[in-house]
Amino acid sequence: QVQLLESGGGLVQAGGSLRLSCASLGRTFSSSGMGWYRRAAGKEREFVAWITGNGASTTYADSVEGRFTISRDNAENTLYLQMNSLKPEDTTVYYCAARKATIGLYWGQGTQVTVSS
Repeated sequence: QVQLLESGGGLVQAGGSLRLSCASLGRTFSSSGMGWYRRAAGKEREFVAWITGNGASTTYADSVEGRFTISRDNAENTLYLQMNSLKPEDTTVYYCAARKATIGLYWGQGTQVTVSS
């Protein structure tokens, strides 16, 4: 059974930093793209960042470009999101995702990030 386990969320002041981690269990995703999404209460899930299987290419939402960095360690089956210069509007639940071999994505359970002003 595939599991994606996020960690690293928490409470931080505006301008601070957090690093999220996503450990994959049950299979490796070294050849699959992985990414981060977020969803605030009552809103649609929002794309944050994506990285290819070999880590050579990354894509970011305009709202986080230049502040967040996505990376991965395939030897450790772990995905990361370094978040710097955090803003109150970054407050929400962050989800890890991994592309399935066929169609669709696997999802983690989410980790809460709260940025105080």
